[in-house]
Amino acid sequence: MEAMSQTGIPARNNRGKPIVVAAVLFAALGAGVWAWLAQKSPANARGAGPLQVVSAQVGQTDVPVKLTTDGTVTAVQTVEIRPQINATIRAVHIREGQFVRKGERLFSLDARTEEANLNKATAQVDKDRADLANAERNLERQRELLRQEYISRSEFDTAQNAVDGLRNQLAADQAAVEASRVARSFNEIAAPISGRSGAIAVYPGSLVQTSGAALVSIAQVDPIDVSFTLPERELAGLQQSLAKGAVPVSAKPDATGEESIKGRLIFIDNAVDTASGTIRLKAEFPNAAHRLWPGMFVTVALEPRILVDALTVPAQAVQTGPENKFVYVIAEDSKVAAVPVKLRLIQDGRAVIEGAASGARVVVEGAQNLRPGSVVAEAEKKPKVEDRQGKGSGKPDGAGKQ
Repeated sequence: MEAMSQTGIPARNNRGKPIVVAAVLFAALGAGVWAWLAQKSPANARGAGPLQVVSAQVGQTDVPVKLTTDGTVTAVQTVEIRPQINATIRAVHIREGQFVRKGERLFSLDARTEEANLNKATAQVDKDRADLANAERNLERQRELLRQEYISRSEFDTAQNAVDGLRNQLAADQAAVEASRVARSFNEIAAPISGRSGAIAVYPGSLVQTSGAALVSIAQVDPIDVSFTLPERELAGLQQSLAKGAVPVSAKPDATGEESIKGRLIFIDNAVDTASGTIRLKAEFPNAAHRLWPGMFVTVALEPRILVDALTVPAQAVQTGPENKFVYVIAEDSKVAAVPVKLRLIQDGRAVIEGAASGARVVVEGAQNLRPGSVVAEAEKKPKVEDRQGKGSGKPDGAGKQ
């Protein structure tokens, strides 16, 4: 039963009133805070001052496209020196790592066997010549006797066949002499190219065989090549540039302080690597100072094409929207408008775009606070730290204090 008051009216429960009053107070407080924040927000305040930004002008100029990638230094050609006969080493005429010139003698082999074979073949040729001379004299006598009809035609033909056979035998033996001379020449091994020699694995007295290991390798290092790859989308531009003339290429060794070396593009592969979507290329570099060495890794840079009359802005001026990229263009009334652009290239802190007008001013810094229609003003450039410190006595602030 409800409790009765002294007047006879049932008493009401007042315990819920404090909760309702507290809720109303919190709601009023939240509305006040929201209104205060709205008044403090520059983007939403009506009649607030312009937003401070840093702007730049859209430039128009020719932009060389710079491509950078990693490359590997390779020798123009590398030759492994092997013996062409089985023999022993008589002398080694070079040192490991020595620069050799084409035709320079490298190794001498034991030539006694080849000398003996050559002498034998030469003696056989001398015998054949003597036999042939005797047969030719006999043929002349037989011809005279045939003219006088003292011998038959068949006897003359026999003499003629003997001469022909000896002539062929002489030609065969002369070829054997030449073969012996070639075999003897194999005892002197000379450098087929100019370049740097590698490790030498044999010494005087070592037995070498045609099926054995190489005696030494020679790598041509001046000029020298650098192999590298680029995305296949650059293929058309590279082909066009190479057809017009030399395409400059620079290579910079990874060592600190090394300067770039200038070269030229000499090779574009005849197929695209389907696995990586890249095209293999090769550039040639002068290397008289031997700054490049086979197997080194270098940074390769080249400019295969030029974008003519390209529109450029600082890279940070390009904003990314939900659907496309855009820039904030500042109108004459200091209001900004979002202009969609197509980004073609970002290079050296500059962005090459399409869609903006040449000479227009775009927002570079401060775009995060802008909306289309916002009023902006150019921010004052802050002095550099060294400028501030250099004023007055010429000493930094606090100098000389204990």
